[in-house]
Amino acid sequence: MNGSRAANAVLLEGIATGVASCPDIEVLVCPPAVYLESTADKLVETGIALGAQNLSDQAQPGAFTGEIQAAMLTDVGCRYVLVGHSERRALYGEDDACVARKFVTAQAGNLIPILCIGETLDEREAGETDAVLARQLSAVVAATGIAAFADAIVAYEPVWAIGTGRTATVEQAQTAHAFIRGQLAINDAKIANSVRLLYGGSVKADNAASLFSCEDVDGGLIGGASLKAADFLAICAAAQSQAKT
Repeated sequence: MNGSRAANAVLLEGIATGVASCPDIEVLVCPPAVYLESTADKLVETGIALGAQNLSDQAQPGAFTGEIQAAMLTDVGCRYVLVGHSERRALYGEDDACVARKFVTAQAGNLIPILCIGETLDEREAGETDAVLARQLSAVVAATGIAAFADAIVAYEPVWAIGTGRTATVEQAQTAHAFIRGQLAINDAKIANSVRLLYGGSVKADNAASLFSCEDVDGGLIGGASLKAADFLAICAAAQSQAKT
């Protein structure tokens, strides 16, 4: 929950100018809902895609005060939407079933869902990382079928590494991403190999290159580092460098 019209304008101008030097990567921004339309206007002809941070699990309009329908998001130019972000799960009680419904609703509304999954510190220390990732992923696969992942993105968010200053090691990130891809491959190896897997745990300019060098890390879901154009562009440059190798 960051931003203002004035701050967003400065940030987007800086990002748009800088990403021109990163032609081999895809860049997406997900501002708060109230700024989606103004952001869409500023992204015209920049090549940067627009996404939302959340959506309702209700496909049809109705008496759902405060909720945002998928059709409303596409109406203002969104192509993507985050589903199951760790903060939505932890702070707002969105369980696996709710996340699965949102995933289904997003795709039915012509949005590409970015499914966020990940374990807490307690779960990691208890050796439950694989079980948590498998449970969160399988809830969506059961609701949609594996074919739905041909038009989806998965983001691994180690909750213990978000906003804490801690970051998963390259080995920890690769292990988790390989496990996620392996879980998808149980159902369809071709789809599993094509799904983009993003790392979302305190990606910064100084660790982006090493994280993006991992075989199964296809990009990043950037948090705090996305709030300063220079920091975000340094991460983009790291992704561009990997894209060219």
